[in-house]
Amino acid sequence: MAVDPITAKLLAHIAAQAATDEQARKRLLIIILGPAIALLLLIALILYILTSPLSIFAEWAMGDELAAIKDLQINYGYNQNIGIYEQDYIEGSGQSYEGVVFTDGVLEVVYYNQLDERWADKMYGTSGTIGEGGCGPTAMSIVISTLTGEPHDPVELSNWSVANGHRCEGNGSYHSLIPAAAEGYGLSCVWDLSAQDIVDALSGGKLVVAIMSKGHFTSCGHFIVLRGVTSEGKILVADPASQKRSQQEWDLSLIMNEARKGAAAGGPFWAVSN
Repeated sequence: MAVDPITAKLLAHIAAQAATDEQARKRLLIIILGPAIALLLLIALILYILTSPLSIFAEWAMGDELAAIKDLQINYGYNQNIGIYEQDYIEGSGQSYEGVVFTDGVLEVVYYNQLDERWADKMYGTSGTIGEGGCGPTAMSIVISTLTGEPHDPVELSNWSVANGHRCEGNGSYHSLIPAAAEGYGLSCVWDLSAQDIVDALSGGKLVVAIMSKGHFTSCGHFIVLRGVTSEGKILVADPASQKRSQQEWDLSLIMNEARKGAAAGGPFWAVSN
């Protein structure tokens, strides 16, 4: 069937207009979605840097770049792994801390150590052991067992952390583990504590979980428990990686200075009570 020239020209114009409209819609969609996609990719990159071991970046990042990534990870406290050549690993491995209880504070504090031979080699998630990166679950084991009066060991808390999304694979635990585990085991938890708040909490029979950065307690990030305050104002701790440090008295100013400032989910200190 033949189409007259006028009709053919009209149909061609309609087809061209439809194609142009389709291209315009695509361009508009790209303009609208482009920034959102770019933002999502940037967020994903930042999270990947924060939660990935430094060895992943070693092949392409050198010198200042690798140092910057290391500082970023330390600042956010996610890199909590203990290396086999670190003093804590050497001193703490191969022994049991069963039955250790600290009685020199307001509370009798049940002590657990992540390097205890009973569970140091048990997996925490899929990419590491409790001994390597389980300071978070071990700290919460100390807190929960002490305040509830019932034993809840690091294996139980590690499994709880994984099941509830607080394991940071390859590094340690997200800071969200502290308030979440406290609530999950029926305890109260408050954060954003000043130095005086910490002293008041410890004097009142509460425990304070602290996120530490590089210093006397760790070379990266580390969960510890503040378990008491002496009459001279010194702080008693329960360090999940070191019984030796747990038997020392510490200046509050040192702990405040080495705490991971501005930690996610509320700050570097959480007071937990029953």
